[in-house]
This record gives sequence, structure tokens and C-alpha cells, in this order.
Amino acid sequence: MTTSRALFIALSIALSFSPAAPLAAQGVPAPAAARPAVPIPPTLKVFDPSYIDKSANACQDFFAFANGAWVKRDTIPAAFSSSGVSKDMTDRNELVVRSVLDEAMAVRHTKPKASTVAKLGTYYASCMDSARAEKEGIAPIMPELARIAAVKSRPALIREIAALRIDGVNVLFNFFPAADPKDAAHYIAWASQGGLGMPDRDYYTKTDAASDSLRRKYVAHITRALTLAGEPSSAAEADAQRVMALETEMAKASMTRVERRDPNATYHKTSITELSGLAPAIDWPVYFRTVGLTAPVGFINVAQPDFMKRASALLTTIPLDDWRAYLRYHLISAASPWLSTPFAAEEFAYGALYSGAKQMLPRWKRCLRVTDRQLGEALGEAYVAKTFSPEAKAQAKQVIDDIRASFRDRLVKLTWMSDSTRQYALAKLESVGEKVGYPDKWRDYSRLQVIDGAFAANVFHANAFEWQRVVDRPGKPVDKTEWDMTVPTVNAYYDPSINEMVFPAGALAPQTFDASGDLASNYGSLGGSWAGHELTHGFDDEGRHYDAKGNLRDWWAAVDSVRFNEQADLIVNQFAGYIQVDTIHVNGKLTLGENLADFGGLVIAYDALERALDRSGKREIIDGYTPEQRYFIAYAQSWRQHTRPEQLRSRVTTDPHAPAEWRTNGPVSNMPQFAEAFQCKPGDPMVRPAGQIPHIW
Repeated sequence: MTTSRALFIALSIALSFSPAAPLAAQGVPAPAAARPAVPIPPTLKVFDPSYIDKSANACQDFFAFANGAWVKRDTIPAAFSSSGVSKDMTDRNELVVRSVLDEAMAVRHTKPKASTVAKLGTYYASCMDSARAEKEGIAPIMPELARIAAVKSRPALIREIAALRIDGVNVLFNFFPAADPKDAAHYIAWASQGGLGMPDRDYYTKTDAASDSLRRKYVAHITRALTLAGEPSSAAEADAQRVMALETEMAKASMTRVERRDPNATYHKTSITELSGLAPAIDWPVYFRTVGLTAPVGFINVAQPDFMKRASALLTTIPLDDWRAYLRYHLISAASPWLSTPFAAEEFAYGALYSGAKQMLPRWKRCLRVTDRQLGEALGEAYVAKTFSPEAKAQAKQVIDDIRASFRDRLVKLTWMSDSTRQYALAKLESVGEKVGYPDKWRDYSRLQVIDGAFAANVFHANAFEWQRVVDRPGKPVDKTEWDMTVPTVNAYYDPSINEMVFPAGALAPQTFDASGDLASNYGSLGGSWAGHELTHGFDDEGRHYDAKGNLRDWWAAVDSVRFNEQADLIVNQFAGYIQVDTIHVNGKLTLGENLADFGGLVIAYDALERALDRSGKREIIDGYTPEQRYFIAYAQSWRQHTRPEQLRSRVTTDPHAPAEWRTNGPVSNMPQFAEAFQCKPGDPMVRPAGQIPHIW
């Protein structure tokens, strides 16, 4: 569902598999008090005929045909920016996760404090303690605010920027360890642009009226946040203007999202001596020591040298008062969701400008999500025991393996690719790893500090725990057993640096996949939207630059790169012609990787389905639809989504994924197999002219 490491749909599992015994049956007592009843979402199906609008013409608008009946009766709940597959699966998943957390919370005082169960229960309980949050107000972050107020020199400013990094507050620039793109077996330290409060640099640089309005609203939001923290309103307003001016300078030096799609443009292996020359205002040895590095750092990948150069200049020219205001606001913003209602409400109201949500999620959902995000593997083991069967894993793996075999067949038969490039492509495909369900080894949380107190402190502790776990990685071998998603997440990803696909257990359930369900539907959803999609990411406009070992290396013959780009441009132009919202078009270049993966995934999975149907010998009609028709309908229903215009507007700038209707109609309109299945004719909107159809995979 995602490009490498980028998350799009935060979904989770439906209760479709036979659950194992609850924790109570394993010696853990049930919660002391029952929680308020939560409405149980409807049973989800991979292919649901009730969503189909039979008054719509599949050859005119396939998304409307496959999902139209559902769209007509759907209302987006006030707390959400969209409804559909994401919300439905998340709702069901969170009932499972909540049961795990409620049980852990109930027994936390009966377990050793150092145990994972006690830490999990205490963490969640401190988040759920709304009375304490209301009573304490800003108090939980006063030590950090005092630390910022004590910054009286440029060296102290560098130390505070580093200290906030440990707390999980990324200001000025991002610093983190990750695989070295050209030595994928080892980690390297990265420094990249960051530190902005608005969602993207374009919000600072665009001159249209809508962008100007959002900038003014951002300044007003900063003013209110600083005022809530105790600053006089006139001083807060002046500080907000300073923050905006500083961030605007940072934004001007930042690369666009489209520019960052080229992995070679963000690789600049730099020695520490060279780094000191590039950004001399930062005392790098002091910074490294303050963030907790204990091992020497030989090289760092400076992803955006121009940005780091500008950041260094700003550190010397911008007054310390401005920097303190900037740091103060970003600390308050990071902590606000976990402080008293005025802070949480202000942070939500600003975010709603981009999401369109009308009210905050209930506290239990917010607490559940942050617990999963920060202590995910502490939840994962119990979650798997309740939801995910070995049989389901085996059947999902069969679909994934069929997708791999189908892609290999296509590579062998490609007419536009030269033999030299083909051999490298086949070697890469052969090397693609996969993780299905859950990690073989669960994370050790013994060093995590959790207190029976203010939740904001626990958030900082969890951030520090995670940072301390990875800070000394530069130069060390990459841990290829690690997962970048938690087990309950309904999503998937392809990691080009490891050359692997990852499918958490949360993704392997209806509406995505049903172990006991229809073959054609499973191949349309899990096969097309997920397995084929992720596999194609290894060969999209970004992924194709990495070799079989995950190294950034040009293994393509020059003529093949030209041919690939010519076909990819057809996808760029196709999607640039679609309307995202109002009169704003989809950004065809920003969404290219996902659009290539959608198209490639659908084509590959179709071949895999035909292989599976031949193997099974079953081509029955179900609910009046052939296997091929169910395949395409299930694919379309995997994108069932209804989104608020505010989020669609922000996604034009920030999201590499096109809207759901175009992720459906775009790929299917390029497939003659679709036209044949639904008897569409040349000239129909769902049948693109032959000269405009890309032929890549």
C-alpha cells in the first residue's frame, strides 16, 4: 500500500480469525470495571455486492459502480477526515487492541514494575487519566520549557536542539540513523531538512490566496499556543511572527517533495571535516555527544546540503529570542495532545484545517494509537495470539508467492527491456525478501522508563527509549529483522535498502484478505492493491535505482532508462489530467511511484489470478459476477473511501498517493482485460486510447 517506508492508510485488522484464549484465560484477570460499550462495526468482506451501484455504468466510472451504493449512504463521522476501508478496519482492529490494553491496565499493579505488561498498562493508564491532565495543565513540560528559557548562547542553543531530538521534538533539522544508500549493509547517520510547523515547505512559498490564508492561521495558532503556556498575548503575537519568519527562511532552502523523489539527489556522503565546513555554526562533536552518540561518526549523509548550509547561517544571524520562541512553540505543539483540554483542543483545531475533522477522537482511541505507535511490539504478541492464525499466514503467503512468479514471467517476456538489464532485474526479483504477519523476535522493553504520572512525561520517556535504542547505529550492520510497522497496522511497505516487502498481520484480514474467502476477490485486493503493489515498488521510478542488495546503483542500460521514463511519463500525464478537488489537479509527478505500483500491481495480480484459477479448476459465477469481474470489483472496493475536501486539498501538496477514485479508475482503464471483463468499448471513459496506455510491466 505504501512506497518505501511512507505510510498512507493507518488501518487495522478485522476480527475474522478464530481468537486464541484471552489474557484472562492465561492467568491475567479481566478488567476491574467494564468499559463503555463500543459499537461493533459491520462484518467486512473482501468483495461486498451491497457496495455496488447497479445504476452506474462500469465502463463510464468503475469506482462509482463498485462503491457507489456505499458512497450514497455513507456519512463521514465528525472525528474523521475520511471514511471507508481505513476507518472500518481501524475500528475493528482497535477493539482487539483495546481489550489487550484494558487487561494490561487492570493488572499493572499486580505485575513486577519492570515487566512489559506492567509498563504497557501503566503507559496506557497514564494516558487515560484525563483528570490528572486537566489538573496539571502546562506543568508536565515546565522542566523542558525552563531548559529552553535558559538558552543564553549559541552553543547552548545547539545543545538544546540536540536535547529536544532525544525528546522526540525535531527542530531545525532531522538527524537519524538509516541504511547507507550505497552501502546498504551498514547504517549511516543522516541529516536532512525539517523543523517546519506547517505540513510542507510549499505552504510557506506559494503566493496564492489559500496559502496566504493558511499562513495567517498558522501565526494565529502559534499565538494562541504560546498564550496558553502563559505568555502575554502581545508578546505571543510578536513571537509567532518571529517563528513564521524563521520557518519561512528554512522552507525557502528546502527541496520540494518531487525533487526528493530522486534518491541520488538526497545522497551526499560527507566526512565530519567537510560537514563542519558546510555547517560551521553547529559544533558537531558537541551535538553528537548531546544526542547520546558514544561511538565515533566517520561520515554522515547530508540529504540536502543547501538546507544545512542555510540552517547554519540562520543559527548565527537569527536572534536568540527568536530561536527560544521557535523551540518553545515546537515543544508545546508536540506535547499539546497530552496536556489539558485547552492545549489539546488548540492543536486539534489547527490540524483540522488540513484534515477537515470536526471533533477529536475519543480519548481511548487517541491513547490506544499513541501506545501502539510507541510500544507497538509490546502489544504485538498479544494481538497476534488473539487474531492471526498460521493457516491465514500460509494462505496469504501463497497469494504473495503467486504474485512473485507472475512478475518473473512478465520480466522474462518484456520486449522493451534489454537482456543485460533483464538479468539484473531478475536477480533483484529473486532477492526480494518478505515478512508476513509478525516479527520472529519481539522487542525488549526492559530499558523503557514508564512512570505512574503525567502522560507527557511518558511520551518523552518512550521517545528517549527509542532514540537510545538506535542512536549508536551509524557504521554498524543493518538489522534486517526489524519491522518499520507495528503488527496491528493494516498497511504494507517495500524497503528498497533491504529489498524486502513487509505485510503486518493487521493487513491480512477482511476487507483486505479473507483466508476462507473467494479466490478472485483475494487476488484483486491482497494481490493487486497490496502484494503486487509493493513488489512493483522495487521497480518504480524510485525503487528501480536500487540493486538486489539494496544499494543505490545504476544497473540499467541507458536505453532502458529512456524507455522506462517514456512509459512512466504516460502515467504522469494520465494522472495530471485528473481533478483531485475543486479545480486542483492531481500532481502526476509527486504521485508517480504509487501510480506505477498500482498499475503494475493490478496487471501482475491479474496474471497470478489466472494461474490460481487454472490450478484450482474453479471458475464459478458468484453473486452474478465472473471471477475476472470479482477481481476488479474487489480491487476497486479495496480503495473504498470518502474523503473531506480539506484533506484532499492538503494531500495535493503532501501525499504521494492519488485519491481513491483515480487509484481505481486510472489503472483499470489501462487494462484490456478489464474492458473484456465488463464488455467496455473503445471510446468509453474506462478504455483509454491505445497510444496513451503505458506498457511497462
